[in-house]
This record gives sequence, structure tokens and C-alpha cells, in this order.
Amino acid sequence: MSGAQKNRQRAVQRARAERIRAAQQRAAQRRRRLLAIGAVVGVLALVAILVLTMGGDDDKTDVTAADQSTTTATSAAPAQSAAGKPCVKVADPLPAGAPEVPVKEGPPPEKLIMEDLSEGTGAVVRPEETVTVNYIGVACSTGKIFDSSYGRGEPATFALTEVIPGWTQGIPGMKIGGKRLLGIPSALAYGPQGQGADIGPDEPLWFVVEVLDSKPTGGATG
Repeated sequence: MSGAQKNRQRAVQRARAERIRAAQQRAAQRRRRLLAIGAVVGVLALVAILVLTMGGDDDKTDVTAADQSTTTATSAAPAQSAAGKPCVKVADPLPAGAPEVPVKEGPPPEKLIMEDLSEGTGAVVRPEETVTVNYIGVACSTGKIFDSSYGRGEPATFALTEVIPGWTQGIPGMKIGGKRLLGIPSALAYGPQGQGADIGPDEPLWFVVEVLDSKPTGGATG
């Protein structure tokens, strides 16, 4: 073999070797990229698992809080009945201008009590009329003032057909300008259901009512 042929053969072998090394380098680079991508995917997967796990804990916390709220609401004791409890004196300060409420302490009223504290000089109030009154109301068993026109600073006007039976029956016969004490059994007030936070189930009531005006009901009520 001539020298020129040998040189060409060595050149071909070097070129082949260069191609092999280049191919090996490219393969190595691909492996490194794949390893890097795998690592990133692994990290992302771990983060996703942590997020889902934390989210699950939050959900459990929310459910637990909701369960606790439900349990608290369910276990809240219902208002106790005032049936048979004795009447006590007024426990709250009187609003400005309000009269004393002479509650009869002791056994609650079993029937409607009507006592004139002062007799008016005006016309007699008739059943089913519309009256304008000042009043103050006290719960028998607690002595709490639950309502008062004096506290609001203005009288109330209403038809006697649209109030509790104790008023429907207890106000007619009064004279305008008069004041009357009403002791009202629960059955003639709000009965077993009570009314609001201050009038419990089966609560008798005491009122002092002052009639300021009375007229035939003509559809207008307070």
C-alpha cells in the first residue's frame, strides 16, 4: 500500500472516530437532560402531594369546625318554662317618666287581674276600639322590664282586637286618663311559645297601662 493510500485510510479512521465521539457526547447530553427533567418532575410531584395533603387537612378542619358549630347549636338548652314560678318585684331601673309597677309578688296570676291605680275622667273605653296608651310591661318570674312606651319616648296606638287577650279583655272599661294594673296569666299572653328573649314560655306578665285616648276603630291601628 502506498503512502497516499495509508494517509487516506488514517483520515477516514479519524473521521469515523470523531463521529463516534460526537455521537457519544450527544447521547451523554440527552441522558443529563432526561435526568434533570426527571428530577424536576419528581420535585413537582412531591410539591403536589404536599399541597393536596395540606388541603385535605384544611377540609378536615373545616368539617370539624362545622360539626362543632352544629353540635353547639343542637346542644343549646331551650328556654325554660316559667310555669308555676313565683312573681318577683321589678328588677330593672324604670325608664324616665314611667310609673311604678306594683307586681304582686308570690304565686303567679291564674286569672286576669285588673286594678285601677287611678281613675280617669274621660270617656269609657269600649271593646274593639282603638286606643292610644302609655304602658310598661314586666315579666313575672324575672322582674325584667321587657317593653315600655316610656322607654321609646312616645305612646302606642292600636286596636284592641290586635293585641294579646289580656289587653283585649283588660283595657275596656277604663276611662281616658286612667291607669290600670294588669296581671295577665300566660294563657292570655304569649303562652308556651313565649315572645323574644325576655318573655319565656308560659310567662305571666304585669303591666301598668295609661289610656290617653280612645276612639272607634276605623281601620287605622298602631
